[in-house]
Amino acid sequence: MSAENPSSPSPIKNKKKARKQAMSLAALLFILIAIGYAAYWFVVLRHHQNTDDAYVAGNQVQIMAQTSGNVTTIYADNTDLIKQGEVLLALDPTDANQAVERAKTALANSVRQTHQLMINNRQLQANINLKKTALSQAQADLTRREALSQSSFIGKEELQHARDAAISAKAELDVALQQYNANNALVLNTPLEQHPSVLSASSELRDAWLALQRTKVVAPITGYVSRRSVQVGSQISVGTPLMVIVPADQIWVDANFKETQLKNMRIGQPVSIISDFYGDNVEFSGTVVGLDMGTGSAFSLLPAQNATGNWIKVVQRLPVRIELDAGQIAKYPLRIGLSMDVTVDTADKNGAVLAEKPRQGAAYQTDALTYDLSPVNNLIAEIIQANAGSLSASSETRAAGNQS
Repeated sequence: MSAENPSSPSPIKNKKKARKQAMSLAALLFILIAIGYAAYWFVVLRHHQNTDDAYVAGNQVQIMAQTSGNVTTIYADNTDLIKQGEVLLALDPTDANQAVERAKTALANSVRQTHQLMINNRQLQANINLKKTALSQAQADLTRREALSQSSFIGKEELQHARDAAISAKAELDVALQQYNANNALVLNTPLEQHPSVLSASSELRDAWLALQRTKVVAPITGYVSRRSVQVGSQISVGTPLMVIVPADQIWVDANFKETQLKNMRIGQPVSIISDFYGDNVEFSGTVVGLDMGTGSAFSLLPAQNATGNWIKVVQRLPVRIELDAGQIAKYPLRIGLSMDVTVDTADKNGAVLAEKPRQGAAYQTDALTYDLSPVNNLIAEIIQANAGSLSASSETRAAGNQS
């Protein structure tokens, strides 16, 4: 039996030594990882605030009726794309057409009555001239009779009759002047088309014409139809909600950050956003454009009453509005209410916490609901011309003014 070599190490000692070296390497590796993560957190991660309590928001343009009537036709349904100015639905125009006809008749009557007032002015002016002539004759007769009375060629009774005739002529002239002034107060040298009664009737015709145009409900903005509640045959009134139009390009994100995350958040900071709809393959770029002025609980329908009963502190969340890149929205359309994962880079703290300047210009604008009034204005001019008589309004006014 051979003897063991005392100079060779035992297998057990070799295993312990190898295990100790492995543990040392592992500990060193973990220490290096911890140091690396700490450095990465200090340089990068501590400047990023993340939340998954974020959702897509956007404008929801509520379409309401501007006039009452029965719905006869619906031209758009949910999910349909509609362009600004296109007709969404139509109402029965029968009542509106009748109102326009009544307004046209009322305008014609107003023009004729105003024209008659102007003609009466001329007639009353002529009556004044007639009364002036009668007064002059009566005064002349009185003067002659007073001279004859001094020579006793006429009696006192005849002289008194002459005086009464002069007084009566003067009173008739005063009455004629008052009649003229009363009628002239309704005219006041105003052109016929500018007379208050004509202007009032013209305004009523414009209102009736606008009501007729509004029997066709148009889209104020380009977008997609949603939440249509109106049905064919429905009787609707002014202000009745009909449907909603959601413009695809007016989309933003409301991220609800905890109040403990907002210390370094500023307007203008860059944001990276991941949508659950598109997944991690699509990363949206955004910018912080504002922090809301109240938490969600403060603006809720029934805000918390922390001064009553037992109180438990709950970390509040504040909505932060994030503007998205328009090009990305066009390429990857979003829908209102979609969930988002938001990370804000708070390294740059030079921005403002609240907006410091008012917005310049309109935030949103449309001209689809502005009607061109030239057709109804031309109609009004035609009605005035057709009912103003042989003389124009301006010539009538100048004639009355010259005679006055």
